[in-house]
Amino acid sequence: MSIDKKIFERVEKLRAQVDDLRYRYHVLNDPEVTDAMYEGLMDELRKIEEKYPELITSDSPTQRVAGKPADKFVKIEHKVPQWSFNDAFSEEDMIDWEKRIMNFLEKEIGRRPADLDYVCELKLDGLHMVLTYEKGALKVAATRGDGKVGEDVTQNIRTIMSVPLKLKNKIKSGSTIGSGMTGEVLIVEGEVWMDRNMLQKLNVERKKRNETLFANPRNAAAGTIRQLDPKIVSARKLVLTAYDISSDNAPLTQAEELEELKKLGFKTDSHWKVCKNLGEIFKFHNEWRKKKDSQDFWIDGVVIKVNQKKYQNALGFTGKAPRWAIAYKFPAEQAVTKIKDIYVQVGRTGALTPVALMEPAHLAGTTVTHATLHNFDEIKRLGVKIGDMVVVEKAGEIIPKVIRVLEKMRTGREKTVHEPEKCPICGSAVKRIKIFDKKQEESAALFCVNKKCYAQELEKLIHFVSKNAFDINGFGEKIMEKLAQEGLIKNAADIFALKKEDLEPLERFAEKSAENLILAIEKAKTIALPKFIASLGIRHVGEETAISLAEHFGSIQKVMEAGDEELKKVEDIGPQVANSIIDFFQDKSSRELVWELLKNGVKIIQSPKSKVQSPIGGKIFVLTGELSKMPREEAKEKIRSLGGRVSESVSKKTDFVVAGENPGSKFDKAGELGVKIINEEDFLKMLKV
Repeated sequence: MSIDKKIFERVEKLRAQVDDLRYRYHVLNDPEVTDAMYEGLMDELRKIEEKYPELITSDSPTQRVAGKPADKFVKIEHKVPQWSFNDAFSEEDMIDWEKRIMNFLEKEIGRRPADLDYVCELKLDGLHMVLTYEKGALKVAATRGDGKVGEDVTQNIRTIMSVPLKLKNKIKSGSTIGSGMTGEVLIVEGEVWMDRNMLQKLNVERKKRNETLFANPRNAAAGTIRQLDPKIVSARKLVLTAYDISSDNAPLTQAEELEELKKLGFKTDSHWKVCKNLGEIFKFHNEWRKKKDSQDFWIDGVVIKVNQKKYQNALGFTGKAPRWAIAYKFPAEQAVTKIKDIYVQVGRTGALTPVALMEPAHLAGTTVTHATLHNFDEIKRLGVKIGDMVVVEKAGEIIPKVIRVLEKMRTGREKTVHEPEKCPICGSAVKRIKIFDKKQEESAALFCVNKKCYAQELEKLIHFVSKNAFDINGFGEKIMEKLAQEGLIKNAADIFALKKEDLEPLERFAEKSAENLILAIEKAKTIALPKFIASLGIRHVGEETAISLAEHFGSIQKVMEAGDEELKKVEDIGPQVANSIIDFFQDKSSRELVWELLKNGVKIIQSPKSKVQSPIGGKIFVLTGELSKMPREEAKEKIRSLGGRVSESVSKKTDFVVAGENPGSKFDKAGELGVKIINEEDFLKMLKV
């Protein structure tokens, strides 16, 4: 049956008008738009599409809530790595951050830029979301996950009315509107949140059904996105606020990028501001600290970003966060509660940490029952006793901390806390060792002298298989504890000697689960040098220090042989860290562990300095566009492992620009400068050395 042309035209007009009303109501908050206007037109459109189903398209407003509930969420690899921000909690922290970025820029570009300014955006307390648009239409929406792999929640995100199913305009390229993204992929990042009224309404309903109440809007938003039925998500009226465009054709400043997002049809933070210096940042932060509770959304701080993208590119990223941005948090929330007991934990370095067990307290939207007391010097400083009423606060840490004792509320039945003379786990002697925090303030912590202490050994093993180390899938704490108790694992090298038949007789292990764990262990045998260094559990050596060591020395052998002077040449390594590394490798058992790991099949992907003989050695690469056969982060790691360097911007120093599908402005810049451009196929050939 042929469809009258007038029907086609009517459908197009209805869709355009419905989407315009949606945009005005849910993005622009236009008070003149009412539900009655919207629903009347939607009803007419829905009836026409029911009569003529062949007219239905994926971007039709009627298709926001469509399809059957999903069975599960599918894992999806991000095309662009997802980073988290480092935190600042004081003006002093912000001053230190600015000093770091200025020093870095002076080193990278030879000067401290006088034109650098900042964009301040409200830090919404929601759920990070990654939206991928192809040819202007929403293709995929995914959670951040671990930064590399998230979950496909497209059907749920389509129900959010502030999310455009189709972009209103083409992306701005450089400084010219409309020249950029035709046929290209555009990735937009934003925050999904639930407003206070919706949270209250939802909790009233959950209370009636005797269901657990959501502690805060962030938990509610996350719980909603985890629903398999899009109809449930639609009913909870979530909102998405966009704040980032990931594209080679993105605008030249963060301020222009936020304006561009509005033109594309996204809801953005309308309160952002360009600040020329720290003084203006502090003023903006203080203003919003006072009025943060007046908004529909929850705010837990201000995100400060270097405005100019050229300086962002020069600053780049650390192991886990952009150097060019920081989250300046509002002062921590506090609560009053009672300490029921104080017990001692023993960590993988042997440090004894006192922890307070408290009566439940509501803090920062969650219920807490434990707080760290850091060390016994801190207990003396605070004067904490068991039974005390105390003030606890949460300022970015997973576990809150005790900050003050309410001495006037004592009853006389409180008990003094005594510093232990022996390790609570193995009974060995303990000794006090000077330690320094990030500000180089000195304190003394207690350490168990027994390096074979069960608690230390177990914590080391748990750390060894964690995500920041060997990242062995399915190897959780309980499994590790079970294998250690059974005597199957005495040190980390024993992990790689396990066989399926070792596991099958144990409780919790069926044939299939044993096989899966052995396969995961086998897969984990190949590891990058920074992760290998991090896995060893050297005191004061975390992920970023491990990367610095790997880049400087290039091999584990050279790290093991390094002396004090050579170690101090490495970025961010001072006397304390250098001594810790030297002490670790002077221990015979530590050196034997490394050799035993290699003997049991662990293969370390060496860092650049060990591979300078390769054709890639010393060459600078820039990647642009989409690589179809290798994720971009994997390509970067491969380049580094063969001695090459990766840059985020094209310059005369660049040796190769690798152009995938839909390359952006970097491709054009390479042409202008005469830099050699290679395709993905030629790039992969170069890697096969």
